[in-house]
Amino acid sequence: MLVVSSSQAFNHALLEQLPPSSYQPVCFTPNISEAKRKFSERSFDFVIINSPLPDDNGTRFAIDCCRSMTTVVLLLARTEVHAEMHSKVVSHGVFTLQKPTSRMIMAQALGWLASARERLRKLEKKTLSVEERMEEIRIVNRAKLLLVSQLHMTEPEAHRYIEKQAMDSCVPKREVAERIIQTYS
Repeated sequence: MLVVSSSQAFNHALLEQLPPSSYQPVCFTPNISEAKRKFSERSFDFVIINSPLPDDNGTRFAIDCCRSMTTVVLLLARTEVHAEMHSKVVSHGVFTLQKPTSRMIMAQALGWLASARERLRKLEKKTLSVEERMEEIRIVNRAKLLLVSQLHMTEPEAHRYIEKQAMDSCVPKREVAERIIQTYS
């Protein structure tokens, strides 16, 4: 977790509320400039921005953090500017809370952040499996093309050949396709 806050009182109160198993390690930074540097050095599951900060209000940084697709962001803003800041960041997936806030509301917000992060994890896993499947299809298609061009098979014959080799050898079609590519490339 990355906490961007220039208030030591806020940092201390937040740290007391964080269960160690869910949000550790916690990295504190007092301004947006340092937060950008830290964010570029490593990824964070959670970013909490306690606005305003000495060098910025944090809206642009919050939006940029959400572009990573793996980070959940909470932006705390004073009551008088909350509505305006919320309207700027909500379409990018940034959560917002008005300040001052209670421990109970902060605990709820932390729960929402954890739920959103789990949802992102599942989507990330699904995306990876789709990408892996697409890569397998590309490799099998390349192998079929080689069988068609080198052994003068039809596309259905090449497809059946790869499937049969995979079943007979008890290996995935991708492995058979990779061997074909090595042999005929």
